[in-house]
Amino acid sequence: MTTDFASTQPTDEQALLVTGAAGRTGGYAAQLLLERGHRVRALVHRFDDRAATLRDRGAEVIVGDLHDIDAVRNAAKGARAAYFVYPISPGLLEATTTFAQAAAEAGVTAIVNMSQISARRGAASDATRIHWLGERILDWSPVAATHLRPTYFAEWFTIFGAQSIRDEGVLRLPFGDGRHAPITAEDQGRVIAAILEHPEDHAGQVYPLFGAVEMNHHQIAEAISEALGRPVRYEPTDIPTWIAGIKAQGFPEFLAQHLSNVAVDYRNGIFAGNNDLVERIGGKKPTTVQEFITAHLAAFS
Repeated sequence: MTTDFASTQPTDEQALLVTGAAGRTGGYAAQLLLERGHRVRALVHRFDDRAATLRDRGAEVIVGDLHDIDAVRNAAKGARAAYFVYPISPGLLEATTTFAQAAAEAGVTAIVNMSQISARRGAASDATRIHWLGERILDWSPVAATHLRPTYFAEWFTIFGAQSIRDEGVLRLPFGDGRHAPITAEDQGRVIAAILEHPEDHAGQVYPLFGAVEMNHHQIAEAISEALGRPVRYEPTDIPTWIAGIKAQGFPEFLAQHLSNVAVDYRNGIFAGNNDLVERIGGKKPTTVQEFITAHLAAFS
């Protein structure tokens, strides 16, 4: 069942459907599209303050479940392109299949799919392997798909690093000397919005997405120190100890299984690399770690 929260947005243009529009990547993409004058339909799991803000800015907000094919078809009706994102939790494969079928029935011509840089057939992480299978489902569907494979989000520092940085001045993670270029949700939102505007230019592509600079975590800690104006050092930990801490904080088993295995992937270089896709597609250079931390000082204070 869906619930509509109408806006004053004009109805003579085909909509762009954004799932997860009250979240990070979807939220930034929806806001950019609204600012550019597009008719945005925002599919959210529940109507809250974030959804109300989207509605007040002009989005058509629809509350619905990504596992409900009728709800998704209703949200997709009249949309020419759609962004699909699903959290790291059980149900991704069912949601992807539901979304692909509903989008095809509704006449959507393009889907931008949020995947993972580690997505592959033989991945040990259940979530990562399912992302790969989800890509295949979308490839088989009659709707043109573009797959985004970002490296680790910069936002993860606020989730998995902020407390130890606040309390001890330590970034404690199980990534050894591995490297990556942290990417922000906002930069990904720019890429998503640009592809939704002109999906025909990106149909069938798989885009690995990276942030500004590839670094190891000693260098990342130095960048965080610079932004905070106080010392922060990286302290490598072992994976089982870190996962035990994750579980102690109440994170679910599915996420813990994923994190324990992608930590191994990270050490093995799966998350490393860099390219110019964020700037070339999104139109703006990626945000640096210093810039991101400076913009989120409250999380580390």
